[in-house]
Parts: sequence; C-alpha cells; structure tokens
Amino acid sequence: MITSLFKKSTPINFAFIFLMLLFFFGVYQFHQVGTNLSLGIFVKKAIIIVAILASFFTANFIIKKNGLSKDSAYMILFYLLTLLFFPSVLNNLDLIVSNFFILLALRRLISLQSPKFTKEKIFDASLWVFVASIFHFWSILFIILVFIAILFHTARDYRTWFLPFIAFFIAITLFVLIDLVFDRDIIPNLISSTSSNFEIKYFSNNYQNFALSLFGTISLYFIVYTVFTISNRPIILHSSYKKIIAAFFIGIAVFLVSPNKSNDILIFTFAPLAFMITLFTETPQSKLKREISVSIIILSSLFAFFSQL
Repeated sequence: MITSLFKKSTPINFAFIFLMLLFFFGVYQFHQVGTNLSLGIFVKKAIIIVAILASFFTANFIIKKNGLSKDSAYMILFYLLTLLFFPSVLNNLDLIVSNFFILLALRRLISLQSPKFTKEKIFDASLWVFVASIFHFWSILFIILVFIAILFHTARDYRTWFLPFIAFFIAITLFVLIDLVFDRDIIPNLISSTSSNFEIKYFSNNYQNFALSLFGTISLYFIVYTVFTISNRPIILHSSYKKIIAAFFIGIAVFLVSPNKSNDILIFTFAPLAFMITLFTETPQSKLKREISVSIIILSSLFAFFSQL
C-alpha cells in the first residue's frame, strides 16, 4: 500500500511530503528552540526549509530529467526518510547549503550522458564543488567525481582534464575578491577548516550510535543491490549509475575526514542513497518484498528521529 501511494508523481504526493517535512522540522525545532523564537531565528529556519526543499527537487530533477527513474515520488520520499535518521542536520545550514551545491554539480555530471556542451558541464560542476567547499571544506573531495565523469565521457579530449583547474583558479579569484571587498574572512576560514580527523568518538548518547548503525546497515543493503543489478539496466545509463554510487562513497569519505565530526556530515550520502532505494522500489519484483523493505526504512527512520529528540 505504501509503495502504491507514491507510485505516481502527483501534486498531492509532493504536498504530502512537504507537510511531513514541515511536521518533522517543527517537532525538532520545538524540542531545540521551544517557544523562544526571535525574528532572526525564524528567518534562519525558513532559509533551512527552503534549502532542503531545493535539494529535494534538485535530486528529483536529476533522476527524472536523465531517465534514471520512473514518474514517481519515491525519490523525494526516501530523501526525507534518510534525513530523519539524523535530525540534528535540520539545524546545520552550512551543511545543507553545501550539499545543495554538490547536487547542482551532480546534476551537470549526470547530464554528461548527453554529448552536448560537455566542456560547459564539466566546468560548471567543478565550480559548484568549489562553491560547496566554502560551506563545508571537505566537500571539495567531490572534485574526484568530476574526474571520474571525465574518464567516463571525454577522456580522449585532453582539454577537459584542465577544466577543473581553471574552475579552481576562477573560484579562488572570486573568493579573494569577496574577502577583500566585504571583509568576510572567507579565505582564513577556509584555511582553518582544512584539518582532518578520522576518529569516530563523537556520540553524545547511544541513540546517535544506534541511528548510525541503522543507517549503515540499510545503506550497505542497497549499495550491494545496486552494484549487482547494474548489468541488468540499459547500457546507456551505466555511467550515470556508477557516478551516483561513486558520489555515495565520496560522501562517506567526506564524513570520515571531516573534523568536528557528527552524523550530520552524512548528508552528502542522502541523495545517492535515496536514488538507490528508489531504483530498488521501481524494479519489478514481489509487491510484498517492496512493502516490507519500505516499511522497514520508514520505521527505522521514525525510531531514529524520535529517539534523538
């Protein structure tokens, strides 16, 4: 029944998911802020909601525009559910914005399956990655995905290998100009955030640990499923699937190397994981198997969310 409700991409489904986001966001903020809501806090929370919605629809646009998914609302639904595993991310505007720019980069890289404007797409993707690194420095690791895309699509054109470096030079120039003109300390902040930390000893309670374990188990299942079923998909889409899988593992790498570690940093894996769950759900198979799998994800995400309030 659950899968049937979101089988079609309709305004009602999107409205329902939006209301669910508002509900969970409101519940979390009430536990964090209470009734002490000033105008400044309200504006920040509104920006967070807008940035999350923009991320939802960008991720949905990526898979629909490039033919990676059927006309369903699964992608946005599963994106929301993965978000609920770590509710503290709902307060982290920098990570949400950084992830949004990474999604913009991913959109350009996935669209490389069309041979038009390849150089522009590679340049744009590189630039978005460097912009994302302003808000969370180690998201710069997604530049690896740009080179993977070049390897898949334009490896023989030596000029494309230089485009990420040109984008880097332009980004640095813009950052320095903004820093000098507006005195925003962008460059010093970037330099101070380049440290790394591989230790995972940041849990403030056992529920955070358990949420991470649940998320890891679910992720492992769908990663294995996606990897072993790629050969059954249309050949023209193989490179896109591989880029999304690579994006997931780069997101894990960002989490592992980031200092001031928290579960929030796994936000970079949410969209790739949501896509892989969508791929599983849309694959012809036993309806009971789909319902059980989706029910487990829903119950796990709800338990993780409410246990961490």
